[in-house]
Amino acid sequence: MTEQTPWQRANTDWLYRSRWGMASHYLADSAGCQHSAGLTMDAWNAQIDAFDALGLARQLAEAQVPYFSITLGQNSGFYLSPNRTYDELVGIIPSKCSRRDLIADLAQALSPYGIRMMVYLPGGAPANDAVARERLEEPRDERMTVLQQRWEAVIREWSLRWGPAVSGWWIDGPYNTAAYQHPDAPNYRSLAEALKAGNPASLVTFNNGLRTPVYSMTAYEDFTPGEIERDMTVSPGHLPDFSRLASYSRYLDGAQFHIYTIMGVWWGQGPVRFPDELTIGYTKFINSTGGVVTWDVPLTRGGLIQEAFRPQLAALGRAIALTPLCEEPI
Repeated sequence: MTEQTPWQRANTDWLYRSRWGMASHYLADSAGCQHSAGLTMDAWNAQIDAFDALGLARQLAEAQVPYFSITLGQNSGFYLSPNRTYDELVGIIPSKCSRRDLIADLAQALSPYGIRMMVYLPGGAPANDAVARERLEEPRDERMTVLQQRWEAVIREWSLRWGPAVSGWWIDGPYNTAAYQHPDAPNYRSLAEALKAGNPASLVTFNNGLRTPVYSMTAYEDFTPGEIERDMTVSPGHLPDFSRLASYSRYLDGAQFHIYTIMGVWWGQGPVRFPDELTIGYTKFINSTGGVVTWDVPLTRGGLIQEAFRPQLAALGRAIALTPLCEEPI
């Protein structure tokens, strides 16, 4: 695919028909952590080796979860899948990429239940790993061209290995939107192509921070990132006259309307913050406009859903399964 080839967004019908899904921040530290994880590679490998992929798949199936997304890594520089390209670029020994390919194992465990696999990944070098950042980012220019090219190569290896086993990517960042909107590669298009290298039908989105109202930033994303935390967005604008409150629609600037928010008090952390009725009602409301909601739910270190969240997940799964799909969103 070249810059002259017209770009076409992937078909998002499966995501639309899912109506909701579950994501988890499974990290060596914690979501948004700003300091070193303080973890040895032996300890990280032992933790990943002990992750109960089959048990998690059974729990997701019991809760009627249509798709599941997990963090491949974030700020710490620890990743839950091997990547030779990354290791060659950063030169850290022993590698901070796990021996076990947990993404591949999870996708295999989910497949018999018809649950799709998605992946969360930041759009650049791990913020709290000084060695990795220097070796991925240097030499620097205003557009961070070297970083973008190297990170695309890392992503391409993962995408080619997993192929159609991964149905979507939620990319946290890149935040330097001017650089990625550049007409010449590396840019949003080249990053999307790297993500889709192993599966052209996979869905991608690029998050540049909390977006309220929700919108799509580039034609090269297939669905909106929709990250919200404290605000439960209900309209595409902040209108003083609430009698004129407008609804979202299935497509926002051509991208599937999607919300990504937390079922607990923070990403990857409990306790449950809403009663079942609110979680179910909000999901139904977004569904009624043609949108999809991904709820972030914490896992135990062993890879199972934290027990406090299982009743709400089960209630949500039952409620959405009993609600007819709105074929023509109002």
